Amino acid sequence: MPGEKETGFSEAEKAAMRERSKELRSRKEGKGLEDVLARISEMTGTDREIAETVHRIVTEVAPDLQPKTWYGMPGYARDGKVVVFFQASAKFGTRYSTLGFNDVASLDDGDMWATAYAITAVTPAVEKEIARLVKKAAG
Repeated sequence: MPGEKETGFSEAEKAAMRERSKELRSRKEGKGLEDVLARISEMTGTDREIAETVHRIVTEVAPDLQPKTWYGMPGYARDGKVVVFFQASAKFGTRYSTLGFNDVASLDDGDMWATAYAITAVTPAVEKEIARLVKKAAG
């Protein structure tokens, strides 16, 4: 808006872009799973618990998706395109972690559907819903 100071990218956003640049180089070396497991191991508390759960579920219900980091977070791709990803709450200082899906996910449901879900805890019901969503997204 006129008269407002342009703030640009936050430090967290800049760090995510630097991570993305590293990922593109790492992809050429075929280190997707190694990178995802390393990122998960760096997480703490609930973020780590949720990330480990998401990783386990994705590898069980959608084994054809290839693990790779995406903006420094765990992602799972088909043909190089990330279908599902996890974003730790600590990454951007938010109150919840996020399970997200990109446009290549097969989640279409009429004219409007969710592509991101807030997760604050791992429960049997949450695990069941993650599995359902990932299986549907992987098509």
